[in-house]
Amino acid sequence: MKLTLGFSPCPNDTFIFDALIHHKIDMEGLEFEVFYDDVETLNQKAFRGELDITKLSYHAFAYVASQYVLLDAGSALGYGVGPMLICKGNPEKLHSQLTTHNSPLKIGIPGKYTTANFLLGLAFPNATNKVELVFSDIENAVLEGRVDVGLIIHENRFTYQDKGLKKIIDLGDYWEKKTGCAIPLGGIVANRNLPLDVQHKINRVLRKSVEFAFANPKSGLDFIRQHAQEMSEEVMYKHIELYVNKYSVDLGEEGRKAIKLLFDTALEKGIIPSIKNDIFLT
Repeated sequence: MKLTLGFSPCPNDTFIFDALIHHKIDMEGLEFEVFYDDVETLNQKAFRGELDITKLSYHAFAYVASQYVLLDAGSALGYGVGPMLICKGNPEKLHSQLTTHNSPLKIGIPGKYTTANFLLGLAFPNATNKVELVFSDIENAVLEGRVDVGLIIHENRFTYQDKGLKKIIDLGDYWEKKTGCAIPLGGIVANRNLPLDVQHKINRVLRKSVEFAFANPKSGLDFIRQHAQEMSEEVMYKHIELYVNKYSVDLGEEGRKAIKLLFDTALEKGIIPSIKNDIFLT
């Protein structure tokens, strides 16, 4: 059975999916046509229902929960992994300006439906002057003055200081202190139109792929490097260590609790619509 699959070219995703797409594990008869896109493009594809299985932001998932179900394997949750708000100027002054009513500061964000933007809305509800950019362009947009502050994700949390940029706030840290839970960033979902046994088969194969990656961390090195945009091996594996962990193998009760809390908080703040379906694979 051949299915369409979308995930990002970031090291955490290529690390997770390497064994699956290169048949290093028992595939249980599944084959995949793979699409590599940045997270906001994947979110938009999910809104259009284009893929059978896809990575997407948890924020975006709230809008497509009637069409997709969340798999237990493959998620990115964790501590110390959240998006960061950065600037070129005075971080304390800009932090204060972000809290003012109708803050005029222009903020570069990696997409409206990213979990990063959701967290930004929680921390700074008055900061609404946002410009959507490809995540990898946000640092340069700040440096060039196209935006006043930037909301960075992924490997940029390792590179912004090298470019002379400064941290205003770590929004992952903000969430952790507020809730005590890991921050849910992105998950893997399957189309609800697929038979339930196929959904479970996908989840099993994905879990085996993550477990293979942990057992053989250098096995996918060439594949990861191929998609990593000139990233050093050290940065690639730092990135993987941050975003791939026990929750990537299986959400478990703890991971599910964090996701439910994220959605309950977003619903309470009017950030997402009401969800009528059970979001988890049963």
